[in-house]
Amino acid sequence: MKIVVESSRIIKPAHNADHIRPPLTTTQHIPLSVFDKVTFDTHVAVIYAFRPPTPPNSVIEEGLAKALAEYGQYAGRLGEDSEGNRVILLNDEGVRFVEASIDTTLSNAMPFKPSPSLLDFHPSADGVEELLLVQLTRFTCGSLVLGFSLHHVISDGHATSNFLVSWGLASRGLSISPLPLHDRTSLFAPRQPPQLEFEHRGVEFKSKKISRDSNTENPLKNEVAIHKAHFTKEFLSKLKATASAGRDQPYSTFQSLVAHLWRVVTKARGLNGCETTHVRIAVDGRRRMIPAVPDGYSGNLVLWAFPRANVRELLNRPLQYAADLIRTEVAKMEDSYFKSFIDFSSSGAIEEEDLVPTADADEMVLCPNLEVDCWTRFPFYDLDFGGGSPYYLVPSYLPVEGLLILLPSFIGDGSIDAFVPLFHHNLDSFKLCCYSMD
Repeated sequence: MKIVVESSRIIKPAHNADHIRPPLTTTQHIPLSVFDKVTFDTHVAVIYAFRPPTPPNSVIEEGLAKALAEYGQYAGRLGEDSEGNRVILLNDEGVRFVEASIDTTLSNAMPFKPSPSLLDFHPSADGVEELLLVQLTRFTCGSLVLGFSLHHVISDGHATSNFLVSWGLASRGLSISPLPLHDRTSLFAPRQPPQLEFEHRGVEFKSKKISRDSNTENPLKNEVAIHKAHFTKEFLSKLKATASAGRDQPYSTFQSLVAHLWRVVTKARGLNGCETTHVRIAVDGRRRMIPAVPDGYSGNLVLWAFPRANVRELLNRPLQYAADLIRTEVAKMEDSYFKSFIDFSSSGAIEEEDLVPTADADEMVLCPNLEVDCWTRFPFYDLDFGGGSPYYLVPSYLPVEGLLILLPSFIGDGSIDAFVPLFHHNLDSFKLCCYSMD
């Protein structure tokens, strides 16, 4: 199964006389917000599969150009302003658009396994200037696979899914509604005087020296395999009931599943009982801040909760213990926390203390900790270029040990797929305990 690249070119925004979007900014760049600066500084890739009938590539390309007229930052470049601050240059340099083909049917290629072969479905982001890279791969049966890679500094998962839906609308000749909100500065102005109500050192920020020490070469990082675990709707219901037994307020499916995965991954790793383990959980601030930030906000607005536990307690106490830790820490991520983060990020302490984000794209091994990225609430399946919703959705191959990605199963019955990267020598143990509720 070999993918042949047939063309590669740059697509620029399609501005026209009917384009009514006001300018993104009065200058030629957008300053990064404090949330953009603290996120993972790398491209993030996702792969879609569409069954026929699918529109021709030219229709999808035209829709992309129209969507870029509203999302101009996607067609820009990262650069610096006159004071050396990192910004998004609004220069309409465009996005990479690749057309490819493969000499097989989608049915023969399915199901896509989390392996290095997935990297062939999207352009390499190594050393590129483009913030968005797209690849359309055509199968002999008429099916289409879209490889989509976007730089995380530009937007979070919520905003990215909004862009994808807008791209689909534009490809079908429909108006993009609602229009994206691009204001990355006035929405997050620090309070006067600042109110540093929470500790952010060691949470969103760490010292540069610790960053250097933690990124030393790990000889085991190439021994990571990604296992896809499928959790049926029935299993999730039992898991939630087990976690919530005796509680007036039941735990959510997400809280119950993350608690379960935290425990079984910790068990599979065979960690020392005296160690401490935490889970890094992304929390969207749009509806947590007061006033709420519109859903159409096009940048990053995510911070992280860090439930922590002693390994022995995590494994010996019931599932409810882990679920309660998760609920408690996520609940702390309210308006006051987000605004405290804004105040701290704007205080000058980062520069004075030489701090860097803890969100480190170069960290390839997270053990004894976990990170959980939940895609179950993003409207990724609402992307429609004119031939219907995607048949299948998977993250690209990302062998970061301990980085779990949750997304709704393509079956569409409420089940969830979890992509779990672990060392090869821990996988058999994980598979044995993955569906045990003990």
